[in-house]
Amino acid sequence: MSESGVPFLKFTVTIKRNHEFQRLYHKGKSAATPYLALYCRKNRRMENRLGLTVGKKVGGAVTRNRVRRRVREIYRLHEGELRPGYDIVVVARVKAAFATYRQLEWSFLSLADKLGLKAREAGEP
Repeated sequence: MSESGVPFLKFTVTIKRNHEFQRLYHKGKSAATPYLALYCRKNRRMENRLGLTVGKKVGGAVTRNRVRRRVREIYRLHEGELRPGYDIVVVARVKAAFATYRQLEWSFLSLADKLGLKAREAGEP
């Protein structure tokens, strides 16, 4: 919280440089569903960084931006459940344009779990 009592908005740290995306594609772990593909790799930071890729095959600009906004919001809401210290790239596939929010959310969470990105609960082994 700030001094005025207003909570800080935490911004998601993003991956912007092409060579960082390429490094993840070539050296990172990956998994995919019909809606999303997810690439991840450990970084040397105490925070996660997110990169989004939504190609023209997904649809027009409005459709691509809708998918991008949905995936960004899903990440924002579940960022606290993920282990820190990873670079994560989410690639939207063509079917993502027709997916509901819940389908995209399920897809993201199942991929994060499959790649070991989800933090374990205190009671879990």
